[in-house]
Amino acid sequence: MSDLKAQFDAAVAASKTLSERPDNMTLLKLYSLFKQGSEGDVQGKRPGFTDMVGRAKYDAWAELKGIAPETAMQQYIDLVTALRNA
Repeated sequence: MSDLKAQFDAAVAASKTLSERPDNMTLLKLYSLFKQGSEGDVQGKRPGFTDMVGRAKYDAWAELKGIAPETAMQQYIDLVTALRNA
């Protein structure tokens, strides 16, 4: 697990230095995988309809409910690696 965590932390750092900014759907995927990997299942109340960005983030994270944090970490690592090699 500690090796996976180290790879996850490295991918988080690498995600901040991508040559191009990913599209919004990819950013939401990165966000939701990061949150699932670092915090587990979504918590708290869904933001109101006036907070469209917060609501989109919440919904993206909620779609991953039940996925093991280790699985989310690996998917995050794989996605960042693919973005860096694109």
